[in-house]
Amino acid sequence: MANIEFWYEFASTYSYPAVMRIERLAGEAGVDVRWRPFLLGPIFKAFGWNDSPFNIYVAKGRYMWRDLERVCAAEGLPLKLPPVRFPQNCLKAARLALMGESEGWTPAFTRAVFLANYAEQKDISDDDTLRAILEALGVDAEAALEAANAPANKDALKQQTEEAMARGLFGAPSFTVGEELFWGNDRLETALQWARRA
Repeated sequence: MANIEFWYEFASTYSYPAVMRIERLAGEAGVDVRWRPFLLGPIFKAFGWNDSPFNIYVAKGRYMWRDLERVCAAEGLPLKLPPVRFPQNCLKAARLALMGESEGWTPAFTRAVFLANYAEQKDISDDDTLRAILEALGVDAEAALEAANAPANKDALKQQTEEAMARGLFGAPSFTVGEELFWGNDRLETALQWARRA
């Protein structure tokens, strides 16, 4: 079966529609998806940025929010601005998503966190928000939170982020097929086509 790696960041606005579309489109294309949560903060820091480029460059940020409204409307996705500072702190959610891969609930958890962030105006750095999402999925929330914060899982997320940097990722969402890199929600279909040919 064809394979694609899906690199996403919970704070990434354009990762939201990609997260909500990828399983359906990949299933139609016959492509298996590996979900790869990572952190953009260390990558941006390497660029000399201390914030999202959508905050640093005001015109770019203004365009992005309007464009995201159009994208979400076309996909039938709800969109509301996050209730706290953008971007939200996504470290806990990323650790949970990475840890959940072995148990098979990463995709469902990821979609729920993105909906909480960009549709339900919830604080996704809050343990209670994450606990409620886990419980709704039938996951033992306390055990998951404990495992996500274990040193081995913390190191695994750090290594995954370092791998993203080493592979040339500079934003999210990104898709890799072997050594081929595709960046942006609007490149999802192209990446899936490439995966099928590969």
